[in-house]
Amino acid sequence: MTAAQGLPPGITVFERGWLSANNILFTGADGTALVDSGYFSHAGQTVALIEGALGQRPLDRLLNTHLHSDHCGGNAALQRRYPGLQTLIPPGLAPYVRNWDPELLTYTPTGQHCPAFGFEALLQAGSEIQLADRAWQVHSAPGHDPHSVILFETQSRTLISADALWENGFGVVFPELEGIDAFAELRATLDLIESLNPKIVIPGHGSVFSDVAKSLAVARSRLDGFMRAPRKHALHAAKVLVKFKLLELQQVHLSEFMVWANQTAYFRMVQQRHFPELELSRWLDELTLDLVRSGAAIREGEMLLNA
Repeated sequence: MTAAQGLPPGITVFERGWLSANNILFTGADGTALVDSGYFSHAGQTVALIEGALGQRPLDRLLNTHLHSDHCGGNAALQRRYPGLQTLIPPGLAPYVRNWDPELLTYTPTGQHCPAFGFEALLQAGSEIQLADRAWQVHSAPGHDPHSVILFETQSRTLISADALWENGFGVVFPELEGIDAFAELRATLDLIESLNPKIVIPGHGSVFSDVAKSLAVARSRLDGFMRAPRKHALHAAKVLVKFKLLELQQVHLSEFMVWANQTAYFRMVQQRHFPELELSRWLDELTLDLVRSGAAIREGEMLLNA
């Protein structure tokens, strides 16, 4: 839990492990709100954190910056815990949430899971929303996800950046994996963040940070490298998918992991589009060995363990 210096009053940041996005809790005279709810396997912990922070107060609103499973996987649990909770989501995928479609919401294709949830309102870019008695601007932030938004409070110059900007990078640019040009959109989002001139940033993952100029420089350098070598980005994305699943499972037999890889459309798509010279099993083996070499995984015989 972080009440970082420089944050406006009424904000508590629960910095989570990388399987779950950070949760940002707002408390004020205008009610309570939470931005992003983490992954489904951590939903019990998410509910406990919010209960511990709010005590007898209810959670009034739940906002999602975007609908990747690590940002909204706890929605259903929070909706059960707090009847009357108003949930707000970006508009892009709203039809698929209303008529729950895990395929078009990308949960099935990425080999992830998100319990079905509902929503009551939309987070429209260009609008404002009151959180902890302050007006927060809603900005469109495509790149990592075409439907993502970021939130900015002008008085304190606080930015909730989701996965558009981390202290040392940004999230996988998922549209690029499908052959959709999105690197330029991410660059425009970074330019937007620079124009907002935030003083402090609450990222979707990792610690709150204030050296925004340095983080933007790191992100732009990383983006430039990916634009010069898209295959490098695809390899990074594949490792992220593997590591994410390993974070969820903690340990898995390699044969079971191969079944998961075969059933995961995004994983097969990246292999076929960017690494067609390798069989899927050979490619998965090379990816897991890379993770072991980097210290992100442990190999014990035919078992793969999270490190």
